[in-house]
Amino acid sequence: MMSTWRKRRAAYRARKERLEVENGDMELAIPNHFRCPISLDLMKDPVTLSTGITYDRQSIEKWIEGGNVTCPITAQVLRSLDPIPNHTIRKMIQDWCVDNKSFGIERIPTPRIPVSSVEALEIQSRITASCNQGDRVGCRNLVAKIKTLLKESERNKRCILSNGTASVLSAAFEVFSRASSFSENAAVLEEILSCLTLMFPLDVEAKGYLGSSASMNCLVWFLKGGVLSGRRNAVLVLKELVSLDQRKVEALSGIEGGAEALFKLIKEPICPTATKASLVIIYNMAMSTPTNARVISSFVDMGIVSLLMEMLVDTEKSICEKALGVLDGICCSDQGREKAYDHSLTIPVLVKKIHRVSELATEFSVSILWKLCKNEKRKEGNVLPEALQVGAFQKLLLLLQVGCGERTKEKATELLKLLNPYRERLECIDSSDLKDLKRPF
Repeated sequence: MMSTWRKRRAAYRARKERLEVENGDMELAIPNHFRCPISLDLMKDPVTLSTGITYDRQSIEKWIEGGNVTCPITAQVLRSLDPIPNHTIRKMIQDWCVDNKSFGIERIPTPRIPVSSVEALEIQSRITASCNQGDRVGCRNLVAKIKTLLKESERNKRCILSNGTASVLSAAFEVFSRASSFSENAAVLEEILSCLTLMFPLDVEAKGYLGSSASMNCLVWFLKGGVLSGRRNAVLVLKELVSLDQRKVEALSGIEGGAEALFKLIKEPICPTATKASLVIIYNMAMSTPTNARVISSFVDMGIVSLLMEMLVDTEKSICEKALGVLDGICCSDQGREKAYDHSLTIPVLVKKIHRVSELATEFSVSILWKLCKNEKRKEGNVLPEALQVGAFQKLLLLLQVGCGERTKEKATELLKLLNPYRERLECIDSSDLKDLKRPF
């Protein structure tokens, strides 16, 4: 009797399981030896440590990058931190995926083997050799290979960068920049620039090579002409070089045609990234103490004030902040302020940007207004009345109530004092910019 009941029970279970499988309701169990001991998920790229334990590459590399030097399972100290691909387990997992395709299991693709430190150093050695031999084609092909590896994975990028590849490429750029004519090495130089833009931030040694006289002149040569990608890459590298480096700013300011090329990138934009980089470089040049008067005069003569005002009428946040920063630097000089006074949009646009874009844009706008109002020497004295009429008083008052940086607070307070005498005889508009602003009171 009991035996018959057990048989019926077993048959019922078998029939139920068969129906569940047919209906797709049964969850397929992953074999334990196919699971990563860390994530417990199916391994997509199984690798084995020196202890003989196999893990998924992503999980174990994250463990090692966290500063661990032991095997998570055995707790033994690892003789090598470079995991070895386990092709046997990976092939078994792929076969299991194919066998269970009916359950919706997709075959994991064969992973690309990431670049190792040995391979990275080997490519670097070959690049250096190509430079010494003047082999432009060979060097270009090797740089293209590095660029491909950089784009393949973040793991490759970390490995390549950690082995000082940026310095090797920068040194190669300097070598090929020493040619009597940049055009004969344009192809390899452009390939190096393209690769370097994927390796920011550059280390000190790389910046040293790129900051040499030959390299800087070559970068400006790319800025002044050539294909659009070359101009874009050159301005991105220059931005990386001049940021927080006074000597390189001065060196760039002294290169003929550099300022004109940067101005052209803003006047005839090729992409937002290049426009932003150009504005950052010009800002650094304008704020450079030893050369700012000459540089500002040069940019003002080109018409940068009018160009910036046109940009500020309608542009995205990041470009707006940088354009205001440049205008703030330009207004440090009498010549820059005179051009700003002459432009009909200056005061309305500056007042409009307060509270409308960002805290940084507000700080720059207040700073420019302060410079224009405090230093106006014209007899007609139109700046303060115009600022009052377009709503500057309300916005500055609200700025003090909402809160801002100490320097901006001081300038806003002084501006309110300068504006106050005009309030009795001039009508102030109620700025619509304030209606949606969240106030803390």
